[in-house]
Amino acid sequence: MEALSRHRYIRISSRKLKLVCDLVVGKPVGQALSILEFTPKKGAKFVSKTLMAAVANARDQQNVDEDKLFVKRATAETGPTLKRSLPRAHMHATPILKRTSHLTVIVDERAI
Repeated sequence: MEALSRHRYIRISSRKLKLVCDLVVGKPVGQALSILEFTPKKGAKFVSKTLMAAVANARDQQNVDEDKLFVKRATAETGPTLKRSLPRAHMHATPILKRTSHLTVIVDERAI
């Protein structure tokens, strides 16, 4: 039985978050958490937090042993973009796009 956790409206672009998600897909949960702990990227904190929530959902809702869990899928989709502008010379404005993303982590029990 798989369990999932979602973290929405994260203030980081999905492109940066996907790099971190690709590090942990297919790995056991313990190994994935240790990889995320030593990854020097901002997105590692968000993926780690969402992964621990997915493990807690699996443990509480389905009585699954945590040692048998692995990361089945971790995806980052684009969320809404906050549009701002910066005043420039000669009364022009430069657009600033503050991108957000939605993170989904799915864990499943490994069949041994």
